[in-house]
Amino acid sequence: MTNTTADNRQTPAPTSGRVPDMTLIAVAAPPATNRFLVPAAAAVTVVLWASAFIGIRAAGHDFSPGPLALGRMFVGALALTVIAGLAGKIRLPRGRTLAGVIVWGVLWFGLYNLALNTAERTLDAGTASLLVGLAPILIAVFAGISLGEGFPARLLAGIGIAFAGVAGIALATSSGASDTVSVALGLAAAVIYAGSTILQKRLLPKVDSLTMTWLGCVVGAVACLPFAPVLLHELAAAPTSATLSVVYLGVFPTAIAFITWGFALTRTTAGRLGAATYAAAPLAVLMSWAVLGEIPTLFALIGGTLCLTGVLVATLRLR
Repeated sequence: MTNTTADNRQTPAPTSGRVPDMTLIAVAAPPATNRFLVPAAAAVTVVLWASAFIGIRAAGHDFSPGPLALGRMFVGALALTVIAGLAGKIRLPRGRTLAGVIVWGVLWFGLYNLALNTAERTLDAGTASLLVGLAPILIAVFAGISLGEGFPARLLAGIGIAFAGVAGIALATSSGASDTVSVALGLAAAVIYAGSTILQKRLLPKVDSLTMTWLGCVVGAVACLPFAPVLLHELAAAPTSATLSVVYLGVFPTAIAFITWGFALTRTTAGRLGAATYAAAPLAVLMSWAVLGEIPTLFALIGGTLCLTGVLVATLRLR
């Protein structure tokens, strides 16, 4: 994404053989069309991030947390390099902006994935997604304090409804097998998620989101390089299905989902977009039911309905 000053420039025609920049599409689109692009991008992100909890569980039987994070980031960095190269959008930031992007990459692409992968060693996919589902509350609080976004009554009401749904799902789906460390790591992942979102929101006016996503993923992969020897050993022994799960995690929940996330975050408040990610929790429960055979209870389904209701209350604009 380009800086806001780009809105005043004439939109150039995309060159042959290049992927058109999403920012230019958004600028050129009529306002009515543009209003649909942000919700669509957010929806893609939520669905793909929900599927990541399933992918981690599927690959976690054959890959330990560190190597899994490295494999995912390596694939994601390759995919983003291809996308950014075709789009011609890699423009490295400098100075403090570059330092901020590096910190962001270590936090979200490195530490977040390492914490979540470790938590899901004993937590089921649904419960892990519910713990991380606390992040939107933290994002709204952090954004209200540090970004001056305030605390609109509708946002707070939506968060309250969705949090009640998250709590209900957590009570209904907890298997009792998780230990205190895994729960703490899941909560730590939520804190890292929220802090990274606020940092990204601050940096986006200074660097386009595609470059930021690409560089952050590369930094995350570099931070995980100490796990390379173990990754090579586990790759040699892992079944094809587990390796494909790692590839899926790198291409879809990482490369594509972070592109659409950055696109949406550039055009809406961090609190509003963070509230939309509450939908990931019920989606993860349904996906784990379909893919992993984890059948949700009636209370889990009721909690999921509350989550989606809270998302609608917090994110839909009243006319």
